[in-house]
Amino acid sequence: MPLRTASVCRKVSNIEPTQLAAIFANHQPTTQDTVLQMTNCPALFISAPASGQGKTSFTAALARYHRNQGRTVRVFKTGPDFLDPMILARASGHPVYQLDLWMVGEAACKHLLFDAAQTADLILIEGVMGLFDGRPSGADLARAFGIPVIALIDARAMAQTFGAIAHGLRHYQADLPFAGVVANYVASAGHADMLAESLPEDMNMLGCLMRDENIRLPDRHLGLVQADEIEDLEQRLEAAAQQIANTALRELPTPIPFNSAPLATIPAALKGKRIGIARDSSFAFIYPANIDLLQAMGAECCYFSPLDDTSLPEVDGLWLPGGYPELHLQQLSDNTQMHTAIRAHHQAGKPILAECGGMLYLFNSLTDKQGQQANMVGLMEGEARMASRLVSLGMQGLHLDGHDYTAHTFHHSELNTPLEPVAHGIRQRGNKQGEAVYKDKGLVASYLHLYFPSCAEGIARIFNGTE
Repeated sequence: MPLRTASVCRKVSNIEPTQLAAIFANHQPTTQDTVLQMTNCPALFISAPASGQGKTSFTAALARYHRNQGRTVRVFKTGPDFLDPMILARASGHPVYQLDLWMVGEAACKHLLFDAAQTADLILIEGVMGLFDGRPSGADLARAFGIPVIALIDARAMAQTFGAIAHGLRHYQADLPFAGVVANYVASAGHADMLAESLPEDMNMLGCLMRDENIRLPDRHLGLVQADEIEDLEQRLEAAAQQIANTALRELPTPIPFNSAPLATIPAALKGKRIGIARDSSFAFIYPANIDLLQAMGAECCYFSPLDDTSLPEVDGLWLPGGYPELHLQQLSDNTQMHTAIRAHHQAGKPILAECGGMLYLFNSLTDKQGQQANMVGLMEGEARMASRLVSLGMQGLHLDGHDYTAHTFHHSELNTPLEPVAHGIRQRGNKQGEAVYKDKGLVASYLHLYFPSCAEGIARIFNGTE
């Protein structure tokens, strides 16, 4: 186990580090809380020149290898992503939370890292897209917290150009903490030698990962296949972990300091409320931080399956998150008892928050990419249809009834509806109108995936039916 040093090192509110709720709940700032607290922990930021380089597989391999050595590994994902964290949680054995300077906020990111560092032997952060993509970028996040960057480069069909790409990533921003590079999809020992020889003298080659179809993770139109759908995921993770043993990354990096940050007190605005959350293979796009916030506000979260259950649990409100309803079209359509239960919930004036796939489920019908159409709940007038291309992607803000949220959108579907939006998202980049938001009595529906901790008061009003 690595040694820890700390000027002041204690658990915040004496709670488990894997629960954001425990960071937020009933945390009353005091004079002691404003004193800088610091703890040290090894950490790495995993990035690449672009998407599709194998970051998730590599991060999962690294997490599983060190977990197999008996170490506690905490993994975070940069930006809005639901699928990669499912894989990373299986690899590490701990929930995976988002870190993003815009969506999550710097103070909350700082507190999440500090909390994890108190008990972890290693912190890993998987980047999003390319290292410098986005504003703020993964590089901005790594720089903000002094976390050394590993650049993972897909080396297929490449030799000496590997060194040029590595040099560019290392020197594009001079003040970026940089640990070194890893070559992915390497064909042979000779290929590995060529890649290593191409690097400048100031560059560390941390390892080469050989091509192995037994390691690669399957994907579909929204990204990776959900972890629970990959039957041999454990075997893939173990095979990937074995490759780490042949690299310099089998050793822990030098610990770096993590400091605490004060967070706002979260009132118990949902105390006594029971919130039913759709969760199965058709609806699973849920940030752990969103669940934690609901619990921090006093709500009891219970789960149900629109695929298999024929009735709702006894709840005060519903949350229908995003997912893959188009992949379960007929089963969702055939479960008419659930349709009736959801319509009755709405007719009783109880709140519903429906996001992306959860919203599609509420329309009259949904048509998949093969042209198969099926009836859905029928709570919202109109039809949804899967498209052959990406329709919308990116961060968006939302101003709704006096409250401001951060959110993102990522979908391959289109709507044909007479419903009039009550608001639209505000794109982080560009002037194009953002996603529509629909309201009807206690229903709030949109393509937007809200990051609940960005506006606890607004989320409380939605589930109290007062938004």
